[in-house]
Amino acid sequence: MNNEILDALSQITREKSVDRQMLVETLEAGLASAVRKKHGATADVEVRFNDKTGGLECALRFTVVDTVEDPAFQWTVEKARAHKAGAQVGDVILIPLSIAEFGRNAIQTAKQVLIQRVREAERDKVFKEYSDKVGTLVRGVVQQVDRGNVIVKLDFSEGMLPAREQIPRSYHRQNDYVRAVVLTVDRSAKGPQVILSRTHPDFLRRLFESEVPEIAESIVEVKAVAREAGARSKISVFSTDPRVDAVGSCVGLKGSRVQSIVRELGGERIDIVPWSADPAVFVSRALAPARVGDVRVNEAEKRMLVVVADDQLSLAIGKGGQNARLAARLTGWKIDLVSKTDEKQRLDRARASRLEVEVLGLGEATTEKLISAGIETVQELVASPLEKLVEIPGFGEKTAEKVLATAQEYLAAHPVEPAGPADLEFTPEMESGDGPEADAAVPDAAEGEPHAG
Repeated sequence: MNNEILDALSQITREKSVDRQMLVETLEAGLASAVRKKHGATADVEVRFNDKTGGLECALRFTVVDTVEDPAFQWTVEKARAHKAGAQVGDVILIPLSIAEFGRNAIQTAKQVLIQRVREAERDKVFKEYSDKVGTLVRGVVQQVDRGNVIVKLDFSEGMLPAREQIPRSYHRQNDYVRAVVLTVDRSAKGPQVILSRTHPDFLRRLFESEVPEIAESIVEVKAVAREAGARSKISVFSTDPRVDAVGSCVGLKGSRVQSIVRELGGERIDIVPWSADPAVFVSRALAPARVGDVRVNEAEKRMLVVVADDQLSLAIGKGGQNARLAARLTGWKIDLVSKTDEKQRLDRARASRLEVEVLGLGEATTEKLISAGIETVQELVASPLEKLVEIPGFGEKTAEKVLATAQEYLAAHPVEPAGPADLEFTPEMESGDGPEADAAVPDAAEGEPHAG
């Protein structure tokens, strides 16, 4: 029996990769539980395992007291002296027990406790193993497809690829190999559940790391990824070595590297954009394949007005607004797209609607003070709070009130049409399907080869 116990412990330790000391403690706890079932739930049990011989030593511990409150672990002095001469209050008497007297019940109880602890240890191991791998690329075999969800056999556990995390129009069959990133690891009553994803931007990032040695070696950095799984993605790259072309490294010889990733993603179009520290340049590159004419930056609102030629507008927007939406998400800037003709009309309206403060007839000195304070138009004057006007040198509160009232009256009598903002706005928060539609179908924005911006 001793040899069987040693062999069983060695086998479990080897196959389940469980700590041997934990198994020994569990075995001792299981046998102690069996003893308590026979001698009382409060019995003081001592179980020791001899790791060399595989023998189990079991005993009941009784404490000598004046008044017995629980006979399961307390004895009077008289009863204790029947087992140990000269026993005194406070002494502990050990009564050895034979494991054989518990028979199959003891072994069954110990086995149940041991199985439970092994399961818990396996669950803890899986949780720790994969919680450290969140965001990393894993490879497994499709075991089962259940109501759209794919169960994947991984190295140490099973992973689930939910339907929402699968690339649209992709199919997974039993025994197929599949790659994905670890999205989360959820603890549950049945054990930790590893949730996988093939739609997350990190999946595209990890694929480039695995296919492009320069990225794995940190020569080329992936700065940002914007993705609409199954349709189109944009990835910005930067080379830390001036001798290495970041875009060329990602594309590979005759496009071999990027084409390998495109096949993995089921034909998803990938735009590789060179990163730039200049936001205007970065946004211009992100809008490729469209050619950008002019960019005006609003740092305070992190917004850019991008002017493109009339024949480039639909290309910059992309099919369903996809190109501009991904560019906004990639760069983190809000993008207002406008054609050159529309921008000219907007500027003409702005000039036509501009009312110089001279039209108010406030006098040369007062007008010069307003212009020196940066207030050049009637609209700017009306928008200025009274407190700001009072701060202008030579302006008192009454003067400020009079000037402001004059401007308001003039504007009410001479209403003008506002120039208005750009019509097409794209923000980093936009999801697929949000935003304006392109007026015309754009072949390059919808289908075709991967584009290196």
